[in-house]
Amino acid sequence: MLKKIAVIPARYAATRFPAKLMQRLGEKTVIRMTYDNVVATNLFDEVFVVTDSVLIFDEITQFGGQAIMSIQEHETGSDRIAEAVKEIECDIVLNVQGDEPFVNKEALERLLESFDGIGGDQISLATLKEKISTPEDLNNPNFVKVVTDYQDFALYFSRFSLPYAREMNFTADYFRHIGIYAFRKQALLNFSQLKMRQNEKAEKIECIRYLEYGMKIKVLETKSFGIGIDTPEDLERAKKILED
Repeated sequence: MLKKIAVIPARYAATRFPAKLMQRLGEKTVIRMTYDNVVATNLFDEVFVVTDSVLIFDEITQFGGQAIMSIQEHETGSDRIAEAVKEIECDIVLNVQGDEPFVNKEALERLLESFDGIGGDQISLATLKEKISTPEDLNNPNFVKVVTDYQDFALYFSRFSLPYAREMNFTADYFRHIGIYAFRKQALLNFSQLKMRQNEKAEKIECIRYLEYGMKIKVLETKSFGIGIDTPEDLERAKKILED
């Protein structure tokens, strides 16, 4: 049986909302609620927070959680996770963002199960997408779009609205990429040794590197993954969800 762990990257600094992971959400901080909710899924052999902050490290460990301090500066989340799991015995590493406190257990379970199903041995990593429903989201470069083939393997990721609908009488379905990943450990370690190429540099989307070096990315559709805490307004929305 494959050993599966969850890793939660948790940087203290954030351009749009500094120290957001240490903000209060109900009776807990954002990062502790995320950690506790991932543990509560009972999907993983172990759960770790990987952080560059002593404050976040202490916030997790003082309640009996597992945390790892990053040693180096990294360009991508994949590089940071690769460093953290290098010496951990495991087969599958699931990355949950530290600012995603409302964990969708069903979606995480489907990601993990994709490695065990038919064709699972082809998958280097699995991730999520959701259908885009508004022109504002479609044209928002902060929402990464993903295009897949008939087997739901990724063809490309872009901040541009792909595919381009040339005929005005045709309405295409567009999908937003949700940055939750389940990696084979070896694919993650391989990634950290590969040179960043032009398309990744241009788009600032790290999963393009996996595609450019021939790795297969399974993309599963989900209806919603809850609210990510990117701004103070997001935090207020999250608080209202807890109150309801």
